[in-house]
Amino acid sequence: MTFPYSDSSPIVVGVDDTEASMKAVRWAALTAAKHRVPLHLVHASGFTDPYLIGFTVPPPEAFKEELRERKRQSLRTAQEIAAQLDVPFVEARFESDAAIPFLLHVSRSARMVVLGSSGRTGLAGLMVGSTTLALVSHAHCPVVSVRRDYPDAVADDSRPVVVGVDGSPLSVEAVGHAFAEASLRGVDLIAVHTWSDTSTALLEERRMFEDWEPIREYEQRVLAERLAGWQEQFPDVRVEREVVKDRPRHELLERSRSAQLVVVGSRGRGGFRGMLLGSTSQALVHHAECPVMVVRPREHS
Repeated sequence: MTFPYSDSSPIVVGVDDTEASMKAVRWAALTAAKHRVPLHLVHASGFTDPYLIGFTVPPPEAFKEELRERKRQSLRTAQEIAAQLDVPFVEARFESDAAIPFLLHVSRSARMVVLGSSGRTGLAGLMVGSTTLALVSHAHCPVVSVRRDYPDAVADDSRPVVVGVDGSPLSVEAVGHAFAEASLRGVDLIAVHTWSDTSTALLEERRMFEDWEPIREYEQRVLAERLAGWQEQFPDVRVEREVVKDRPRHELLERSRSAQLVVVGSRGRGGFRGMLLGSTSQALVHHAECPVMVVRPREHS
């Protein structure tokens, strides 16, 4: 089992002048240091034409220079954060392209893209929930959302990594990324498998004739099978298996209270065909109490 990126693939983080962005920079820098890979700091504002942001006449040159200086300062601040955290290589880039298309482009060659979930676009004051949702729905690599209300990431965080396991192909990929993160961080992995909201009519009929324990044993076996190959690849990771009769979003949101990272596929076994972002991953991006990694399907790479 291998990952669809090279050992030199960078971690890319979107940078702006918000608190959430700087928390994302710190999380990404610590993660790049653990992976021993480059960190790319990118500010893509899309502020190229004043007529696109509501001006009927070009704004004064002093105003445009003030905006450019603010953007440059946010990159300098991000570089200062990374310089303190033993990142092997840091590259800072200022791009005039719009954030979403540019980040989607760089996601093709990135190990992951990290975003602060309450930054701004080129429009002053506009929240970029849309940027985060666009990336977790369309990026070519995993996307990590870091909200501004999270505590600052620390290098010696001993809290576990949590992964949602439902048996779908994306869930299997999410398990692989979760194992890798737990191994690099030297922490436990909690694998959570729920099934109550993905039951079929056939399973409901089975429940009429079988007691609870055989069904639970079956689900435990499903979870064990999904973990087996990855446990062989990462023997240093201690795994706690949790089989829970509950809705996945509820259980994973509860687990996020005591985790340093939650990892999920962008859509699960119960998703509708063609759905880009499942209800569980969307709920976690909005409401989890720790950073969330959403793993995208490889066929989009």
